[in-house]
Amino acid sequence: DSMEGIPIISNNNNFAKGSGPTLLSFDDAITLFHEAGHGHHGMLSDASYGRLAGTSVLTDFVELPSQLMEHWLEQPQVLKEYARHYETNEPVPDELVAKLMAAKSFNQGFEAIEYTSCALLDMAMHQLENYDDFDLEKFEKEELERLGMPKGIIMRHRPAHFQHLFSSSHYAAGYYVYLWAEVLDADAFAAFKETGDIFDKDTASKARKFIYSSGNTVAPDELFRKFRGRDPDIQFVLEKKGLTGSSN
Repeated sequence: DSMEGIPIISNNNNFAKGSGPTLLSFDDAITLFHEAGHGHHGMLSDASYGRLAGTSVLTDFVELPSQLMEHWLEQPQVLKEYARHYETNEPVPDELVAKLMAAKSFNQGFEAIEYTSCALLDMAMHQLENYDDFDLEKFEKEELERLGMPKGIIMRHRPAHFQHLFSSSHYAAGYYVYLWAEVLDADAFAAFKETGDIFDKDTASKARKFIYSSGNTVAPDELFRKFRGRDPDIQFVLEKKGLTGSSN
């Protein structure tokens, strides 16, 4: 007989303890929402086998439930509810929220290039068939020239200390997955915004079924298509980063 298991999820955050009340920065709050997304991925799992359940999915898809959760923190109605003054309980002022949202796109072009250059070099290096007499510095220089790397921007991680290159086969040629997960989460949250209600129940039910519950029982590209009705569209992540001239 089959046995239904109840997931046990522990979410541990090492937020810095204050000398008085311990308060969360906006970045800390994003981390909290992010890790809550991973927790939901486990708690809502509906799979027959543990190795296919919850977060036991491909690396780009495992970050979708967590990064998707981050979007709700930035919504004014959520900030008004939870971002309150620790002494007066007053909600965060509209002016401060506006400044916070305006600052989101700062340096995003720079960050996109410094990250993407690492991801592309990572894949190029793993496509080599012969590493005899391999010169890492020479390879880096030639590859960045081939990519047209802007002179004023450097890689986020130079190859000699780029841990993802060497840490394990799991990460081999896989640094791109974090950026691809951003494509997925921006597109997925757009599904909520398109309804006019970021808490739309029908969209939430689809997200639960195809993003949070299915684990690795179905191929992730198929799950996304079932949720969104199509393949991912990069337009939404460009808007999220403020790289299209329009604002979200």
